[in-house]
Amino acid sequence: MTWSATARGAHQPDNTAFTQQRLPAWQPLLSASIALPLFFCAGLAFIGLGLGLYYSSNGIKELEYDYTGDPGTGNCSVCAAAGQGRALPLPCSCAWYFSLPELFQGPVYLYYELTNFYQNNRRYGVSRDDAQLSGLPSALRHPVNECAPYQRSAAGLPIAPCGAIANSLFNDSFSLWHQRQPGGPYVKVPLDRSGIAWWTDYHVKFRNPPLVNGSLALAFQGTAPPPNWHRPVYELSPDPNNTGFINQDFVVWMRTAALPTFRKLYARIRQGNYSAGLPRGAYRVNITYNYPVRAFGGHKLLIFSSISWMGGKNPFLGIAYLVVGSVCILTGFVMLVVYIRYQDQDDDDEE
Repeated sequence: MTWSATARGAHQPDNTAFTQQRLPAWQPLLSASIALPLFFCAGLAFIGLGLGLYYSSNGIKELEYDYTGDPGTGNCSVCAAAGQGRALPLPCSCAWYFSLPELFQGPVYLYYELTNFYQNNRRYGVSRDDAQLSGLPSALRHPVNECAPYQRSAAGLPIAPCGAIANSLFNDSFSLWHQRQPGGPYVKVPLDRSGIAWWTDYHVKFRNPPLVNGSLALAFQGTAPPPNWHRPVYELSPDPNNTGFINQDFVVWMRTAALPTFRKLYARIRQGNYSAGLPRGAYRVNITYNYPVRAFGGHKLLIFSSISWMGGKNPFLGIAYLVVGSVCILTGFVMLVVYIRYQDQDDDDEE
C-alpha cells in the first residue's frame, strides 16, 4: 500500500496548526547588538547586587570565643580535662570575660557553634521518629526501627525521644552578666529564649502527647530518656509551654545542619536596658560545660552577632554575585573583541 499525504493513517496527527507546528512563534536571532548589551547589563547588575550584599555582611559585628578548653586557652580547659574520657562528663562551670569599648548595636543574637560535627551523616539524619515527635501515643510506645540503637533502653522501655539526634542534644548553658562601672557589681542581662525555633517546627511538626489527668509526666510514663540525658524530656524546662517535645532548645537541635560546622540560635538580647544592644563595659559569660567535643576533634564556640536586612554574617552570597557578574563582563568583552576582529572579514566576504 502506498502512503498518501491526504490519507489519514492510524499514526498521522490531525491537520491543525498545533499538531503540525504551524503556530506563530518568536525566533530571535541573537546578533552582537543584542547579546553584548545583555552580558554587560547582567554583569553590572550582578556586581552591584554583590557589592551591596558583601558590604552589608561586612558591616555585621561579631564577637566569638572558643571555649572548647584546649590546654592554655582559658579556664574552660579545666572542665575539658576533667571530662576527658568520660561518656557523660561531670558538671563543670567556667567563665569568659570580655569588654566592649562602645555600644554593640542590637538586636544582638547569641549563637553556639560546633565544628567537625556531621549532622548530615545519613544514618544519623534518619535516626528519629517524626510520628513520635508529633505526639502520637502509639508512636511513643513503639518507636521506629530507624532509632536503633537508641530505640529502647536496657530495661526494654521505649526511649522518648528516640534516635541518635535526640541522644546527642546540646546541653551547655550560658548566662550573661554586665559590669556597668569598673569595680561595680555584675548585673544579669536578660536572655530571651522564646521564639528561637522555626515557626513551622514549633507549631506543626513537634507536639506533646495528650496529657494524662492533666500531667505531662504521666503521659510519658513507661518511657525512658535517651542514654546521654540526665533528665526526662518532660523536665527540660519548668515552663509548661516550653517542655517536652516542644522545648525550644530541643526543637532547634532537631533541625539538622547540612555542613559539619554550624551555628544554632541560643537566645536573643532585646529586653530592658539592652533593647538597643550591649552597652560599653565589662561582661562575663558563665558557661555550664557539659557537652564533650574533644573526643571527635570538634570545637565549641560562643558567638554574639548583630544582623542586617540580609540576615546574619555571610559573605559567600556577595562574593558569588561578584564572581558571576565579573564572568559576565569578561565574556562580554571577549565577545566584543571577537566581533570587532571578524566583522571586517565578514564584510570583505560579502563584497
